[in-house]
Amino acid sequence: MRELSRIISADPALTGKMLKVANSGFYSLPNEVTSVERALSVLGTNVIKNIALSFVIAADLRGDKRSVFDFDYFWRRSVTSAVAAELLTNLLQIDNEDIFVTGLLHDIGVLIIYLSKGDEYAALLQERRDTGAPLVELEQRKYGFDHQQLSFTLVSDWGLPESISQPINYHHTTLSAPEEHRRTAEILWIADLLSAIYSESETAEKVRLLQDEMLSLFNIDSDQVRELLDEVAYKSIDILKTFEIDPGELKPYSQMLQEANAELGRLNMSYEYLVMELKEAKEKAERLANELRDANSRLKELVSRDGLTGLYNHRHFQEMLGKELARGLRYQSSVSLIMFDIDFFKKVNDNYGHPAGDLVLMNIARVVERVVRPSDVVARYGGEEFAVILPETNEAGVKIFAERLRRSIEGIVTITEGQQIQVTVSSGATTVSPDKAQISKQLMIDAADRGLYASKRNGRNRVTIVDPLALAD
Repeated sequence: MRELSRIISADPALTGKMLKVANSGFYSLPNEVTSVERALSVLGTNVIKNIALSFVIAADLRGDKRSVFDFDYFWRRSVTSAVAAELLTNLLQIDNEDIFVTGLLHDIGVLIIYLSKGDEYAALLQERRDTGAPLVELEQRKYGFDHQQLSFTLVSDWGLPESISQPINYHHTTLSAPEEHRRTAEILWIADLLSAIYSESETAEKVRLLQDEMLSLFNIDSDQVRELLDEVAYKSIDILKTFEIDPGELKPYSQMLQEANAELGRLNMSYEYLVMELKEAKEKAERLANELRDANSRLKELVSRDGLTGLYNHRHFQEMLGKELARGLRYQSSVSLIMFDIDFFKKVNDNYGHPAGDLVLMNIARVVERVVRPSDVVARYGGEEFAVILPETNEAGVKIFAERLRRSIEGIVTITEGQQIQVTVSSGATTVSPDKAQISKQLMIDAADRGLYASKRNGRNRVTIVDPLALAD
């Protein structure tokens, strides 16, 4: 336990999140837990390891926010399923310390298929939403396997025990599960349904199905089901915040009913469902309109993006730089620009081939996007040259950031066909402050470009700051 505590404590962010979970209403401990050692002694090593594993996996597989696949939605559903599985296990008085991580990972195969198949699998998910057909059937028809089988294979390959992997393998086909794992597989199926109530449409129909299944499988009546539904919402909101995932519009089912009609509390359940279904029909029409707007927005976004790196292209960069200069002038704020390109990039293509060079470009793009602020604009200026627009950033700020960016890129290792490729970049930076209002967009680009070539002349892998006024003179 002491060694495990030392390992976890080496990561302050992970330690903070774990202590937050340990002190949340999810465990309702009588006294505050202030250290990893205390958490280990109260919750046990297995629970602590599973919490740590949950945070690490969810943090590493968050994906690109520009993707058509909604990674936040996926993890919101997964965390809600994990919470539901834990609460249902407690309600049934079953001892299963692994149930939270089992619930969290039960649909991990969905994420892996998307990361492998991209838009092809996104179309399959859309077909599932449009037709209502079971996803596992669509996957079997398309690929010859389904996401629950892939989830099982993955967690088995990670070395997780059969108490986790086997229920995952059968959570959509519980009757086929081995006897010793069937109850956990049924809990996962119910937890997934509970999560769907808070994440998908046709809520009233799903609640009816949930009540029928809970009575049939666990002899739990409708009153207990409604209490469980509310508890899942309350505790999921708390845990989602710890995972740094936006809970969205997640709210207890009882509150959803009250919002549908303030008088529902005095009416019978059949009328409650009718009102909910009418409300959902309206929401579905609104959702279709929103999806059409989103599709148009995505098409516009694609026109502005570079096909290889996913960064903004040269045309969009020129447009945004003009807008940011105008905004800086209007609000009397500084605007900075960094331009950099890869040192000796031709040698990378000559020695390793153009596919390896493309992989280097994509890896650099991903790193730059991770270190910039949401307000910054990153573009592929052309070839191996990139540009970063930094609104509200003065000369001191751009100097610090450009050095940080240079070091981040220097630390990238691109592996292709067993070869490790590391590159450096030469950067030029410039700033237009409120007292330099006469500086044009082209003059700013020329100043950053001059700094870039000065860095190359002076030995490469460095940053050179150039005052645009020096060029204006």
